[in-house]
Amino acid sequence: MSRSDQNLSETDMRPPDAETVMVRADALDSRTWLTKAPVCSELVRHRIRHLAVAHMPSPFEIVRTKLGGSYFLACFGGEGRVLVDGRWTRCTPGQAILLPPGTLQAFKTAPDQFWDFCWVRYQEPVGQPPLTAAQTPVVARFDTEGLRLAILGLFHECTSPAQVNRPDQRSSHGSDSIAINRWVDLVHHYVLRFAKPISLDPRIWRLWEQVASRLADPWTITDMAQAIHLSEKQLQRLCLKELGRSPRQQLIWLRMRHAAELLIERDSKIETIAGRVGYRNPFVFSTTFKRIMGWSPSDYPGRG
Repeated sequence: MSRSDQNLSETDMRPPDAETVMVRADALDSRTWLTKAPVCSELVRHRIRHLAVAHMPSPFEIVRTKLGGSYFLACFGGEGRVLVDGRWTRCTPGQAILLPPGTLQAFKTAPDQFWDFCWVRYQEPVGQPPLTAAQTPVVARFDTEGLRLAILGLFHECTSPAQVNRPDQRSSHGSDSIAINRWVDLVHHYVLRFAKPISLDPRIWRLWEQVASRLADPWTITDMAQAIHLSEKQLQRLCLKELGRSPRQQLIWLRMRHAAELLIERDSKIETIAGRVGYRNPFVFSTTFKRIMGWSPSDYPGRG
């Protein structure tokens, strides 16, 4: 990972030779790059706003500062960069990244490269749990082929003559509807397979459940390793393998995510929130929060 050394602002840079196969949930979004995508209202069942298979040569860069939903991206060719925990992280074939709502989200193709990837963009309503949990990987290995084919299958059904010629694209009936529903369910299944891996080491599951319930505690790497009877080096290796983060990075992320929830839900002072997530120094808390989430606590979207 390399640290981001710039203040990122809303950006949408797409090269003219970019190629995308895209489907969207409705026609309400008027942004140019979305307008030609077919509409599939069944995506709403899983809170999906849009999804695509993309080929993005450089220069390609997207920065979204106000996204309220999770964003899943899986690479199957070339190389890209994704902003994770305030650092630019390489994304190469066979890797996937799941970014939770409420964070600044940024992506770009590596210089003089191309980047082939799938994305699924969610929109979780306020007050409902996001896809991510304490044990959700942020960066991990992922077999992209099934997701890629599912998105292409959905696009094919949504652009078939039987669908295009319907007077109302938002409704489907008969066998076409069955096929579309199955493709949509399959796309969501692949994302959930990453977000809630059944193969996650149970020791990691227990640890982060425990840590998430006691974020104000002065956790150290030694404390966390002892909680699941591992050495510090073993814990480090296991976290990197299972979550794509070091134990310290995962602890910081959980604290910042909970702080963001408190900033929205309660009219509390920033100093009080800092203490509730384990920071005695409000300045250190604010600096860390801005690095991870993209905003200062006082400017965080939804803050009263």
